[in-house]
Amino acid sequence: MRRTLLTGALTLVLIAPPGLAAATATAAAPVVETQDDAYYADALGLTGEPLRDALHEIISTGVTTLSYSQVWEALKVTDRDPANSANVVLLYTGQSRSASLNGGDVGDWNREHVWAQSHGDFGTSPGPGTDVHHLRPADVQVNSSRGNKDFDDGGSAVAIAPGNYTDADSWEPRDQDKGDIARMLFYMSVRYEGGDGFADLELNDAVNNGSRPYHGRLSTLLEWNELDPPSAFEERRNELIHDQYQGNRNPFIDHPEWAEDIWG
Repeated sequence: MRRTLLTGALTLVLIAPPGLAAATATAAAPVVETQDDAYYADALGLTGEPLRDALHEIISTGVTTLSYSQVWEALKVTDRDPANSANVVLLYTGQSRSASLNGGDVGDWNREHVWAQSHGDFGTSPGPGTDVHHLRPADVQVNSSRGNKDFDDGGSAVAIAPGNYTDADSWEPRDQDKGDIARMLFYMSVRYEGGDGFADLELNDAVNNGSRPYHGRLSTLLEWNELDPPSAFEERRNELIHDQYQGNRNPFIDHPEWAEDIWG
């Protein structure tokens, strides 16, 4: 077989030995270091507490902290409906609602703290209460129904939020939001370790945490993380928060397997 390759001004003639089938020359794909690898360099290869400690340092360094009023505007960008740029997508329901309907009235959307404020008593001053990685737009009434409940499977159907279930002390979101919620809680537990004037936020396997700085149920969250992997919407949101607002990432969106490496 005879093949001709052009390289600049030179013509190279390659002749395959008789009897050999033609081989397809395939250049090896270049190895490109991703942003991910650079950002997480100090965490790669670690597991358990060393991994948790390394991630805490990474996502707590060089962070821009928003005010609670700035969160309104951030959510209009991070949670923008890809199909309608004038709307945001609501957590728990997936509804698309006008971004301008932010407020506290029926029909409005407000800022849902996925890690409930009372589970750490952090309020809305700059810090965990304004961290966009766990703040999502939600319907006012649905947000109120969820309250400060822990997350777990089971309960009765929530009429105003089909696909969600609740009982006296837990909330089960619709399937499309389960992984998102798990990864937001994983982030909060690693980001806030008690060294910045706020409570040390921890995950546990309970659903009656009330006002303690704990959130659960950890075993359920780990299952949700596996069942509902990061979506394009979630990944885009992570990029926007890093690039335009806080300067840090949610590592469990980039590496969902790290949840098992730390808590599994």
